[in-house]
Amino acid sequence: MTGSNDTAAPVAEVQNLSVDDAAQNVTQNVTPWDVEGAVVDGKPQPINYDNLVKNFGTRVIDAALLERFEKVTGHRPHKLLRRGVVFSHRDLGQILDRHEQGKPFYLYTGRGPSSGNMHIGHMLPLTFCKWLQDVFDVPLVIQLTDDEKFLFKPKLTIDEVYENAAKAVLELAAIGFRPEKTFIFSDLDFMGGMFYRNILAISRSITFNQAKATFGFDNSTQIGRINFPSVQIAPAFCSTFPEIFGTRKDIPCLIPCAIDQDPYFRLARDVALPLKHKKPALIHSKFLSALQGTTSKMSSSVDSPAIFMNDTPAQIKNKINRHAFSGGQTSLEEHRKYGGNPDVDVPYQYLTYFLDDDDEIAALADGYRKGEITTGEMKARCIKVLQEFIGEIQERSKTITDQLLKDLRDPSFPRKFASLEKK
Repeated sequence: MTGSNDTAAPVAEVQNLSVDDAAQNVTQNVTPWDVEGAVVDGKPQPINYDNLVKNFGTRVIDAALLERFEKVTGHRPHKLLRRGVVFSHRDLGQILDRHEQGKPFYLYTGRGPSSGNMHIGHMLPLTFCKWLQDVFDVPLVIQLTDDEKFLFKPKLTIDEVYENAAKAVLELAAIGFRPEKTFIFSDLDFMGGMFYRNILAISRSITFNQAKATFGFDNSTQIGRINFPSVQIAPAFCSTFPEIFGTRKDIPCLIPCAIDQDPYFRLARDVALPLKHKKPALIHSKFLSALQGTTSKMSSSVDSPAIFMNDTPAQIKNKINRHAFSGGQTSLEEHRKYGGNPDVDVPYQYLTYFLDDDDEIAALADGYRKGEITTGEMKARCIKVLQEFIGEIQERSKTITDQLLKDLRDPSFPRKFASLEKK
């Protein structure tokens, strides 16, 4: 059984969730709201995930854990696990123990609706979560943090974030989530009942000093922002959902998320046992790079281009060709002679997230390094894969009914799981 490991660096070293590399005297900034790589000699650097693991106190998903995952579930690990995109965890071993013993757990993930449509970076953890749900056959709760976006995005109104949350349900349904196994809720709609009771219990268990040390809040921070972590923590406790779990408090969750969300759930794990709940387990993914390069993540909240789920094939092609950072040489002649660098090539990186064929991924990297595959050819393959992925989601969305959307958001929709009968 894999034990917990919540040991992190002292607060002084991780204030504002910045990760400091003392050897180079540079800092990368990774928070739930901003992600930027370090700058060395004036040049932006890729995110250093080894430092995040060290400073956040998580554990790397190694070959032994992947082997155990396959043995326990009977499923080959997802491509994001195989390729190290989903790379870090807290207590994943304990979740595998429960699955092996037939004991219940559930999945919890979320979406912050800052815009009317998701971009492809949003889709990665959600499609991975759908795969996990199919593998484990467990309940899933999806929190739409419309309240958070109102608090942290001053230009958005209450009506806008609420409308964005409603649009998100359609895209989630198009991924394949169904109400028999999935409950999707807007914080603005669901606030009250056991959800609010747990929020109050959590907020009384976390001091302002703890919140400052974890999130970098200061005396000018609005009180709504300071309290919001309690709202995101509450769904990690099963008693928040009595319609699914009744009065039980002994059912843990597994939270698939990008690693910038880990600080919320470090606090959740700190307060879980005093509140008589199980600690949540986590499984962390890397960020999908922005089109401009691997030093920041794709975002719908900044002015730089992103690839959205409502983009047309022509828009996808234009964005990749015009904006995607290339790891190739400055001329075709030099590229043929020296080859390119797939590690910084954004089209290749996107292919590692979305292309299923491991052999093709390896061949693309090898051919690019040798100069046999050009930048234009790499972009063309990326464009085709993204057009197919987005086009499939768009076609599915046309078949989604209003009743299905209503059922997904109905906390009382009948959701029965045999494993919930076991302790």
